[in-house]
Amino acid sequence: MKQPTNPGFADRLTAQAEAKKAMLARFKPKPTVVAENLVDRTARREQELEAVRRARIEDREKARADRIAALEAVKQTAEEAELAALEAKRAERRERKAMMRSDTQSRRSARLAMYARS
Repeated sequence: MKQPTNPGFADRLTAQAEAKKAMLARFKPKPTVVAENLVDRTARREQELEAVRRARIEDREKARADRIAALEAVKQTAEEAELAALEAKRAERRERKAMMRSDTQSRRSARLAMYARS
């Protein structure tokens, strides 16, 4: 706004008063918007801590389940190896018995053949 060319004393006083009012108005508190569901800091912090605790508990449970699964897998492979060794031992024994049986039969047939010639 353009000032009048020759302001009077009263005009200067009113301008000064308006400027002072404007400056004081800057320091007055402005109306704020209050949240409908106001949660104080301690409650919010407790909620956050509880969420972190739950996440840590879930992580521990998952790690425990993983350890149990790994132990079960190791146990399963050990059992499978033991069964395979047992089966190999049984197969070796069957083979040995078959060899003994065939050896016994061949000796018997040789003995019978010897008696048959006489």
